Amino acid sequence: MEHFTPAARTRVLDILQQGRDMTLATVRPDGYPQATTVSYIHDGLTLYAGVGLGSQKATNIQQNNKVSATINLDYDDWRRIRGLSFGGTAEFVQGKDEIERIEQAFLRKFPQITTFVPDAGTLPWPGLLFLRIVPAVISLLDYSIGFGHTELYGVQPEG
Repeated sequence: MEHFTPAARTRVLDILQQGRDMTLATVRPDGYPQATTVSYIHDGLTLYAGVGLGSQKATNIQQNNKVSATINLDYDDWRRIRGLSFGGTAEFVQGKDEIERIEQAFLRKFPQITTFVPDAGTLPWPGLLFLRIVPAVISLLDYSIGFGHTELYGVQPEG
């Protein structure tokens, strides 16, 4: 693994800022991975995603909090592929103030939520849980440096 320099952190944060969706993989009870596309927000390297109460993702995370995810930016040319792949842990966000902070951040990034969540103005949103995802290892893909170029970093929790 490479040293996670401030320059590498900036490049990772740039991808997190530009991205909108990630493919989140959880571990099913039978041991197989389950990958699902979810929208996300981030605060530094910590990511947040909403999942349905009682969803398979929520059930999986209750049993095993290890997750993997990918974030890929749009591209028209393979020489411009940039994205992230990471592994870490997920936990459910707790506490009214923290949940409201996450809800407000989601509304800022995705104002269309009000179309799909009838009571988006009423907090907390019914039937929804928020995940806090903390990466432990990040693979940065940047084909502008060279076809297939990746950099692997171990990261420490922020805070």
